[in-house]
Amino acid sequence: MLGILIPAFGMNCIVVDITKNFFELFQLPVSSQVDLGLLSERYRELQKAVHPDRFAADDQRQQRLSAQYAAHVNEAMDTLKSSLKRSIYLLQLAGKPVDMENNTIMDAAFLMEQMELRDRVSEVREHTDPESELEAIIGQVEASIDDYQGSFDGLWQKGDDKSLNEAENIVKKMQFMVKLAAELEQLESELLDD
Repeated sequence: MLGILIPAFGMNCIVVDITKNFFELFQLPVSSQVDLGLLSERYRELQKAVHPDRFAADDQRQQRLSAQYAAHVNEAMDTLKSSLKRSIYLLQLAGKPVDMENNTIMDAAFLMEQMELRDRVSEVREHTDPESELEAIIGQVEASIDDYQGSFDGLWQKGDDKSLNEAENIVKKMQFMVKLAAELEQLESELLDD
């Protein structure tokens, strides 16, 4: 075990084992759906246990380990709370790492949808009612992300090789939509500032 045993409140101890996968670290089932409330609760417990401030009086090695463990816990939290990152991580655990750097999708219908959405986004400022047009696009993108997540969940639960390969394609599409959602959030902020 590459971990640290940290006395917590009372007689209980928290074991932070960085060789465990992120789900095990947070004592959650390996699943495409995560109880975000429980995730946050476990995150706070782990952060209290490994936070570098707790080890300020210790030697440099212990301080360095604490900082590394805190960074590991933060990375795990960031991964598990995001449906896209969690989906990518699940595929990685299943031995199907997703190459997001070379994310090329050959699905013509999806590419057409992307082009149409991008055209609408580029014309938002000139629209007669930019706020409502942007709101409509955001709604469409959020619905697509939810649909992709639902498809991923079903494929993940099947768990066979063919389903996991399909799940990888779904994750790649979801990545495009999540990126577009972030761009829309930025555009919304800019429109509000105008």
